[in-house]
Amino acid sequence: PDMAMWLFTDAIQHGRPIKVFNNGDMQRDFTYVDDIVAGVVASLTKDSLDDYEVFNLGNHRSEPLMRLISLIEQGLGREAEKIMMPMQDGDVQATYADISRARAKLGFAPATALEDGVPRFIEWFSAHPEFHGTDTVK
Repeated sequence: PDMAMWLFTDAIQHGRPIKVFNNGDMQRDFTYVDDIVAGVVASLTKDSLDDYEVFNLGNHRSEPLMRLISLIEQGLGREAEKIMMPMQDGDVQATYADISRARAKLGFAPATALEDGVPRFIEWFSAHPEFHGTDTVK
């Protein structure tokens, strides 16, 4: 519930504003939950691993934050009220997961594109109103 996808979807669906840092000029590695689960399962079932190995799981691609917001808006059929904010202290403009080790040792290959994952998340989220109501603007 503290991730951008959840916070933005909840706020937009309920007509609350969202804070958009660095005036929206941000990029993040958004990864669909099923892809992460596939990586975790592979790390548990692969025979050739050492007892304690660490893998970075993600989508291995930076996506513009404003694209994510646009896809959520499309999926919900309503525009977000955006409060444009400066960059937060300590934050970075772009991130992405280096999955080269997970790809080589686990065969990890995220398969869900942002434009496919966002509608799936919105469908799930909309079907579970018991999880709604978190306060987005703090």
